[in-house]
Amino acid sequence: MKDSYDLVILGSGSTAFAAAIRAAELGKSAVMTESRTIGGTCVNRGCLPSKDLLEAARIYWEAQHPRFPGLGAKTLDLDFRRLIQGKDEVIREYRRKKYDSIVDESERITIVQGHARLVDPHTAALDGQRLVGDQVLIATGSRPAVPEIPGLRHVPYLTSDLLTSDEPMELTEQPRSLAIVGGGYIAVELAQLFQRLGTPVTLIQRSPQLLSGYEPEVQAEIENVLSGEGVDLRLGARVRGVRREGDGVVVALEDGEVRAEGLLLATGRTPNTDDIGLEEAGVTRDGRGFVGVDEHLRTNIPHIWAAGDVIGRHTGAQMATPVGAHDGNIAAGNALGGERRTVDHTVLPRTIFTDPQVATVGLTDEEANGAGYRCSCNTVPIHLVPRAGAVRDERGIIKMVAEAGTGKVLGVSMVGRDAGEVIHEAAMAMRFKGTVHDFIDMVHVYPTMAEALKIAALSFFKDVSKLSCCAE
Repeated sequence: MKDSYDLVILGSGSTAFAAAIRAAELGKSAVMTESRTIGGTCVNRGCLPSKDLLEAARIYWEAQHPRFPGLGAKTLDLDFRRLIQGKDEVIREYRRKKYDSIVDESERITIVQGHARLVDPHTAALDGQRLVGDQVLIATGSRPAVPEIPGLRHVPYLTSDLLTSDEPMELTEQPRSLAIVGGGYIAVELAQLFQRLGTPVTLIQRSPQLLSGYEPEVQAEIENVLSGEGVDLRLGARVRGVRREGDGVVVALEDGEVRAEGLLLATGRTPNTDDIGLEEAGVTRDGRGFVGVDEHLRTNIPHIWAAGDVIGRHTGAQMATPVGAHDGNIAAGNALGGERRTVDHTVLPRTIFTDPQVATVGLTDEEANGAGYRCSCNTVPIHLVPRAGAVRDERGIIKMVAEAGTGKVLGVSMVGRDAGEVIHEAAMAMRFKGTVHDFIDMVHVYPTMAEALKIAALSFFKDVSKLSCCAE
């Protein structure tokens, strides 16, 4: 059986859906393929389930650790299995509204279940069916990377796929203890999640700091937060091997062992490009398996495009859901005769949903200097932000990286309450080449966490510990 479409899309995640919707808007037909659950990682195994559970854990933790005098501590009842069921209900409803309904209501968008492989530059085959596309988009996303650890194949372990719904790897029983290997955004989010729900967590990271590539001030703050909540941080620790012991796992380190009931690997992500027929289609990959693209998201084959996690850092992209969705729209438009657009990944805000949140945009101090800028950088503690004091949550810092002389803002990093909301103001300012003076001249609502940006900008010119209210 052969079906022809204007655009064949491998994948059905945020990147794929954005591309399919754009194709339909252009009056073209699009088909997506999916080997697991429609919607891909974000809705099923990543963004949505993790944020749902992280918020539940925050409420559970804050009930036991009230910040205000006059509020007594209270241990809430915890039914872990019911918590997971509630997470699944949110996912199913979101998937129904944002994914299934789009396919059901469109005459131009189709989805086919099964593992698809390209058998030639225009054709994807799955379960005896052949999908032929005038144009092809690779949007198969990524999966948790599993490192080579001696003994691992004999030991049960979890990855971030534990957050999934309606799939066999979902975790429904709360571990009595947990060893997490890794130190990136997934590792720190899950470490805090389980620790706050009452599962003792040991976090094992090979490098001396968590969150490699972030500002050192950010790294120090998040390490203080996690250790302050009881997470056992083993930084600069190399894993020599793992083995089963009774109903638990032993992680052997160079300088000791860690025992836990469960083992969670959070050591990054790898692109889903190893079994989709790229060789048959002639599409080239880099040494890590990511698909190379140009500024239009075109691969080395003129009618084959790629976007989302599968392109990794090519064109300066990031492996993040909103980046994939943004680029999926651009790729489909470029492929199907819409307005020709190039990608610009210069300003990409990101947030890690720990509590307090970590949010960044632009260059770090080190990156700016490495790029040849003559930089001026200032870091301000969040306790100088009036809102933080008013709500009794003064954890965190904000750091602003500016170009010396011009004052152009090159990057902002923040650890603090609502940092994921605040960072969008910084991103918009950077999008329009804003300077520290623009942040200073902007009248901010008082008291808000967004004032942190104004205070950071003012710190280049005055002692911000001696400001009156409203940061003037």
